[in-house]
Parts: sequence; C-alpha cells; structure tokens
Amino acid sequence: MKITEIPTPFYIVYEDKLRHNLQLITDVAKRAQVKIIMAFKANALWKTFDIFKEYNVACTASSLNELRLGREYLTNEIYSYSPAYTENTIDEYIEGSTHITFNTLSQWYRFKDKVEQYNCTSGRHVSPGLRVNPRCSVITTDLYNPALPGSRFGASASELADGVPEGIEGLHFHALCESSSYDLEKVLVSFENQFGHLLPQLKWVNMGGGHIMTRQDYDTDHLVKILRDFKSRYPNLEIILEPGSAFTWRTGDLISSVVDIVNNDGVATAIMDVSFACHMPDTLEMPYKPAITESLNENTGTGYIYRLGGNSCLSGDYMGDWIFEQPLKIGDRLTLEDMNHYTTVKTNMFNGISHPAIVFCKSDGECSYLRQFDYEDYKSRMS
Repeated sequence: MKITEIPTPFYIVYEDKLRHNLQLITDVAKRAQVKIIMAFKANALWKTFDIFKEYNVACTASSLNELRLGREYLTNEIYSYSPAYTENTIDEYIEGSTHITFNTLSQWYRFKDKVEQYNCTSGRHVSPGLRVNPRCSVITTDLYNPALPGSRFGASASELADGVPEGIEGLHFHALCESSSYDLEKVLVSFENQFGHLLPQLKWVNMGGGHIMTRQDYDTDHLVKILRDFKSRYPNLEIILEPGSAFTWRTGDLISSVVDIVNNDGVATAIMDVSFACHMPDTLEMPYKPAITESLNENTGTGYIYRLGGNSCLSGDYMGDWIFEQPLKIGDRLTLEDMNHYTTVKTNMFNGISHPAIVFCKSDGECSYLRQFDYEDYKSRMS
C-alpha cells in the first residue's frame, strides 16, 4: 500500500533513510577504528532489526527487557549499563552481556564476586567496567544533563584516587545529548585530565551516547580525528560509542490529521488525532518544536497561523505556532517530522488514547504495517 492509503494516525519509518544512517555510522566507525553500537533507549523497533544485522550492529541495554530484545532479535554482543543492579537482576545481566558497566563503586563491590565467579565457571568472559563522571556539562537542558552537580551517575575522580579497583577492565562516561564532535572534544579534555592516568591499565573506554553524527551539520571528519588522536594516545584501548538518536535521526515521521478547528481569544487551534503528551512526549520534555512538512518557514510574512492541539484532556497538550499557506480544514494531513528516535519508545496510553500504528516504507515506496494497536493493548497494560 501507499502512504496516502493509510488512515491516520501512524508513525512511518523509511528504509532508505535508515540505510543512509547505517552506512554513515559504519563508515565513521571504520575510519576512526572504533566500535559504534546502538542504544535501545532511542530505538527498539525490533521488526526493523534485520536491516541493522546487515551492518553488524551491536547494542547497549539498560534494562533486562532491552537485553532480552537484543539477544532475541539483534545480536549476542550486548553492552549493559544500569544505574542500579539488584539481586533479582544481576545474574541475568551477567549471563546475557559481553560488557557490563557498574554505576558506582558500591555496586561493583556488591556484585564483584558474582562477575568473577561467572567468568571462572561459565567458559565465557563478561568484561566489567565502571561509569565515571567527567564533570563537564555541555548540555543546556538540565533534564538530559548527566553531569549536573549532585548527579547520581558515575564515580568521581576523587573516588579513584587509589586507582581502578581490581577486576575493572573499562571506564564508561556519558555526558552528551544530541551533541557535536566539538562538545565531545571538550568532554574528552575533562575526562583525560581526571582519569587519563588510569587508562594505560584498562582494555576499553565507552564514550556513551549523544553523538548525533547523522545530523546534516555534524562534522564527522572532526569526530574521526579526535577519536583517532585519542586512540593514538591509548593504543591499548578499544573505543566504544553508543549513540541512540544517530541511528534513526530523520528516518521516520508521525502522520496526523486535523479533526477540528477551535478559535478562542484570537488563537486558532487545529486539533489533531494525535497527542504531544502521549505520542511525542519529548516535545514537551526537551522541549522542542517539531518541524511540519506542510507548514511554511517561520519567517514568512504571510500565511495562516495555527497552534496545534493534541487529543488528550491534558491542558498543556498543545504547541505552536505554525504558519500555513492556506487555512487548515478538517481532514488535512500534517507530517510531524523526525519522530522515530526517542518517540515510539516513550509513548504512553494516557486517557486510553489509541496508539498510532507503526508503518515501514521500503525503498521502492511500498508500505506495510509493523504493528497496529487496539483496545487489548490498553487493557493488558492496566491489569
């Protein structure tokens, strides 16, 4: 079926755009001599994972559900990290991971014996690491900044004054969010100043996520240079990056229809059959205003201005303003762009509002449903 034949609302993922990103990431990894793995927290559409397999993509998991999904549909090479493992979860993490990062020294000491016992008796080796905090804030939105004062993420340099604990094979830091290579360069300076003396005795460094290398203005040549320079200083290390957004950046949209027009106090609101709160929560959390294909440039001097309203009962489920060439009317379709990363994984069913279908569009333009949702999906979540 064709896109125009599909009833709204629906997310759509484009094969050609997905492959473009995968090819770029694969090229960067090869040129920089690093490993770039995918974070499920940004993308867990497992029915597309056969495409990722073609590019030998490994993954990072931050929950047992992500770990199980990765092992079942993508790879046996899984890099696990959780802010807190428990007695109920640690064994499955160890058994299912190739690398496991501990958030604190106390977590490592609590479960150190389990890791060592497994490595001695299982016939395979899971490589343990420790998350550290480079204390370098390059993110302006506090909600997404793991390096804020008082952060619960990672050990500080002062905690490692006596060196890396015996058994730890790698360090992991995460301080970026849709950031540039120049932001990474700043973080690396801080990281090396605090932890550089520990690196010669280790096997790997994981530089976390937030490397938005598939964005059009991202300087991939600069990224390759700083990674190769880092590698030249520490040739003993395997370097790992685990971006989330980069893999699915601008690979999918959310298609919605206008279902009503409300005019109050001089404000025209187009009510859609989707919700910002339910189906695009990052737009309210980040916050950011998504691009709409059918709208005009904000600097356009003429046009019709509309606020967009979601179809939940949350008062703040709206955003605006957009300019359109013609007045909007009921039935008009609106394409909310770039709704594949950090979107489908964060949706909710507040108000019991129906979840948009998920559609996959092959390179030849033929589309099919990956998933359609109904009442049973809402009911099964509630009890």
